[in-house]
Amino acid sequence: MTVPRHSALVPALYRVGEVYRELPDTVTLRLVPESGRRPPYTPGQFNMLYAFGVGEIALSISGEGAEESFLHTVREVGAVSTALARLGVGARVGVRGPFGTGWPAVQDTDVIFVAGGLGLAPLRPAIRRVLAGRGHYGRVAILFGTRHPAEMLYLQELEHWRQRLDVDVSVTVDHADALWHGNVGVVPALIARTTFDPNRSVAMVCGPEVMMRFAVGALREAGVPDERIYLSMERNMKCAVGLCGHCQFGPEFICLTGPVMRFDRIASLFSTREI
Repeated sequence: MTVPRHSALVPALYRVGEVYRELPDTVTLRLVPESGRRPPYTPGQFNMLYAFGVGEIALSISGEGAEESFLHTVREVGAVSTALARLGVGARVGVRGPFGTGWPAVQDTDVIFVAGGLGLAPLRPAIRRVLAGRGHYGRVAILFGTRHPAEMLYLQELEHWRQRLDVDVSVTVDHADALWHGNVGVVPALIARTTFDPNRSVAMVCGPEVMMRFAVGALREAGVPDERIYLSMERNMKCAVGLCGHCQFGPEFICLTGPVMRFDRIASLFSTREI
């Protein structure tokens, strides 16, 4: 049977339009469709990126660029991610997607973004959306933590956000060097120091699972209801259409009902460390 081109199982061809070096082992690829238009997406969704001759991985969409392009930030941690991170301008990539659920499109609320390390990448499109429509929100806070000042992602954009007078940006590192004069410690500790109305706030959290666990605890202590806390539950997604079972999380398949999930829906699963 011939599989139609628009099938979720058939990658579309994209080319690398630009490569932005973020860190020594991390780049952002601007991927432009070779034909047609880039499909619409919701901040928080992911694509399946195929490095020809190597394999395929799931990567969150970290923004959009010129020429109807996707932005994907990738760190060299395995064979496929390393192959993608080392592509040059003009190289071809297979793309399936977008897949999954996105961050909530709320308005007239306070918004707290909590990101750890590479977790800032899936949150960046949502941050850009909120800042672009800043007048529709109350207080906005961006809380970001990383291991070391040299591992700060999107440094120029972070500085741009910090220069705005209508957003509270707090950055912390686990281990400081002699040149660092900011916060030292884990990112969940910043939540207690941030001003927001817990009864009219929405929190969006992405990062290592242990960091998200402590962030949820801090948000609950601050009075944010479980139904106003959203997490990006990254798992080892292989097919993106609920067939392979690699991303099963209790009764859920993250590629279908995630990666963004409301905490009250998964609270019982989230407290079980073996899942």
